Amino acid sequence: MAAQTTLTSTTSANVVQPVVITDTVRHDTDDPAIWVNPADPAKSLIIGTDKDQDGGLYVFNLSGKTVQAIHDLKRPNNVDIAYGLPLNGKPTDIAVVTERFTHKLRIFSLPDMKPVDNGGLDVFVNETGEGFRDLMGIALYKNATGNISAIVGRKSGPTDGSYLWQYNLTDDGTGHVKAAFVRKFGTYSGKKEIESIAVDNELGYVYYSDEGVGVRKYYADPEKGNAELALFAKTGFTEDHEGISIYKTGPKTGYLLVSDQGANQFHIFRREGEAGHPNEYKDLKVVKVAAQVSDGSDVTNVALGSQFPHGLFVAMSEGKTFHFYRWEDIAGNELK
Repeated sequence: MAAQTTLTSTTSANVVQPVVITDTVRHDTDDPAIWVNPADPAKSLIIGTDKDQDGGLYVFNLSGKTVQAIHDLKRPNNVDIAYGLPLNGKPTDIAVVTERFTHKLRIFSLPDMKPVDNGGLDVFVNETGEGFRDLMGIALYKNATGNISAIVGRKSGPTDGSYLWQYNLTDDGTGHVKAAFVRKFGTYSGKKEIESIAVDNELGYVYYSDEGVGVRKYYADPEKGNAELALFAKTGFTEDHEGISIYKTGPKTGYLLVSDQGANQFHIFRREGEAGHPNEYKDLKVVKVAAQVSDGSDVTNVALGSQFPHGLFVAMSEGKTFHFYRWEDIAGNELK
């Protein structure tokens, strides 16, 4: 299927329309991540998972065309990107993918998409519960000193506050990535599952969707402890809480976007919380989108050429595609 790049209408019956719909993947799109090209943002890329037993990882340009595809990954689920991991003495941008059926993190350098993981990194080792090693969510946290860690979720897990595991990512001495376990944290309701995870590097928080319950907030820095800071977005959702993405308007301001999967819409909250109450979040706006039953999403505030002058919002959609939206179409007049 050719990518659709000539959509002109941005709203239809209050439903925001994408300006680009990507080429289709082979099986089932699930989660996207945006890689901003530092040399030329107009040449940035979207990395997206194709979720199946013989799934893959697709790379799209800003016109939605497939420029590369890696096949035969064992049910890749979520993907996230970090910038500047030192490998062979050079800062290297990486895409990290959860591979559910092998219980491994798969890591590729950007933009060439070369594997730098020696075949994959085992996680949730020695877990024995059903689904306790079946990887799903992934978010990468880069702290103020430049250390990069992966926060990983799974299909199912314990309800004792140890659902998420965090791993430091470093060079193993051969130019490949190794993972060192750091901590277990994170409440799980036991109702459904936890898939979407997002990290705010600057504010130092991690958010994740406890599906059917709400969004949970913790410190991303292990040294700050494992106490839950907030549980919000508890009402107004039709079905599952899914993709979380963070649009930044300043060093400490912006918006959190959370997918209301069953209603084909996103709820928007203040990134910084309410005035004087950083762990309180009120629903600012609900945006209906053309993307159907959206699992994963990502957003950037960087101008990506003339088509996305205020940034890009990407959402997975049923139909084996990802939808690209202009930020200003998502924000409307309320958030400008």
